Parts: sequence; C-alpha cells; structure tokens
Amino acid sequence: MTENSIEVRNLSVRLDGTLIVDGVDLTVATGEWVTIIGPNGAGKSTALRAIGGLLPHEGEIRWHGRAITSMSRRDRAKAIATVTQSPVVPPAMGVYDYVLLGRTPYIPPLGRESASDLAVVDEVLAALDLEPFAGRRLDTLSGGERQRVFLARALAQGAGILLLDEPTSALDIGHQQEVLELVDRLRSERGLTVLATMHDLSTAGEYADRMILLAGGRVVAAGRPTEVLTEETLAEHYRVRVRVIEGEHGPLVVATRPQPNSTQKSLNKPIYPL
Repeated sequence: MTENSIEVRNLSVRLDGTLIVDGVDLTVATGEWVTIIGPNGAGKSTALRAIGGLLPHEGEIRWHGRAITSMSRRDRAKAIATVTQSPVVPPAMGVYDYVLLGRTPYIPPLGRESASDLAVVDEVLAALDLEPFAGRRLDTLSGGERQRVFLARALAQGAGILLLDEPTSALDIGHQQEVLELVDRLRSERGLTVLATMHDLSTAGEYADRMILLAGGRVVAAGRPTEVLTEETLAEHYRVRVRVIEGEHGPLVVATRPQPNSTQKSLNKPIYPL
C-alpha cells in the first residue's frame, strides 16, 4: 500500500475573522502530483499555506504520518519546501547565495555551511542548468530563470514534499511549460511529492495525477482530471461556458462565448468572496 506524504482532515482557516477554508479533507500519496484549482477567492492559496505550516488553522495536518504541530521548525523545513507566488528576495542577492539559503535547516545556530551543504547547492544548480547563472544577481534574470532559482532553493532543502503556489502565474507559455516539465522530471527522478495550486485548467490537467476543486472554501469535486474538469462542473463553479476536449496528456478546457441573453442569468449566480 502506498503511504500518504500529506494527510489533511477537516482543515479550516480564518483570516481576520473570515472563514476562508472550511472543512477541507485531502491526501497526497508519496510521489503523487495533486493540484488544487478553483475560482478566485476559493481559498486555494490559503489552504496551501496552511498545509505548509505557514498559517494558523483548525483541523489536522500530517506529513509522512507526523502531525506538523509536533514538529520543530527545523524538522518542518527538512520535510517540506514551499515555493510561493512572489518569494521575498533580499536586494542584490546572488543566485548561489539564494539557493544556499535552502540549506539553513542543516546549519547549526551560529554555525556556517559545510562542504556537504555547498556540494548540495552545486548539485542542484547543475540539475536545473543554473550553473551559468550562479554568479549573477537574481534581479538580472528573466522570469523563467528566476522561477528555476526558486525551485533550486526548495530542492536544496532536501525535502520530499514540494508545495507550489501558482508556479507559472508570472510566466509566458513557453516558460510555463519549461518549469512544469522540470518539476515533473524532478518528481520522477527524486520521488518528490507535489501539491500545487494553479489557475490554468488545461495546464493543470496535463500534469496532475489528481485534482481538487475548491469553491467557497470547500471541496466540491475531487478525482482524476477527467473526473473534475467536466463542462457541467466548471460551468457551475466558475460561472463560465466551456468545452472540454480530450488531449494527449489530459483534458483541455476551452472557454466559449455565452449564448445570447445568458449574461443576465449568469450574473444572478452567487459570487465567492475575494
């Protein structure tokens, strides 16, 4: 039986007193790629941050069978790595030094990086074809190059679980594919478990083993991409008219214009809060 790297039971999150995530259950098996989708304001990023231990929450979250509330910050950083939508980068920081930050959980207090830490960084830079950029400043790189550096820092942590919050939101279509292919290759080579949030439904369906659709902070659909990305489900929860076409690697979602006189009807449907 395949073990679960992530187990979430009855997860709820309030921000400034407002319930954003409401009773979410999900599991991610070791080596699996699960993507959370949903309309704006559905609670995707909030749920991911809570699962990553970055937000106060109610309910139970376990990584590799351990409750995260029982883990130290150092142990958490060794178990799970998160790539946020807009990582905070210190001004003028170089690529090598930024990736080296991923080794922080392994460096003793008041200590410094070891030869093994430097070797890990060198190996990750080589694996992601970032060696030519090692001496560059992050703010001189393109969006796709920076995204690879953010992934490199996450991989340098040596964690088996990778959380990706909208990893392609700021990238053009070519760099989107480049980054996602890289993640999928590393997942295969290193046995990584991936939990992501994504807006682009077709892209999400091509890479995810399973998908979870959130709406209003709740799970309203879950399963394989072909089970979640249906015209009826998307029309109900995204308030959009689409066609779903069978693609080579998963269902492709194409938005179509609404029928005449359907606009007013759609405006009467509930709008999820931002």
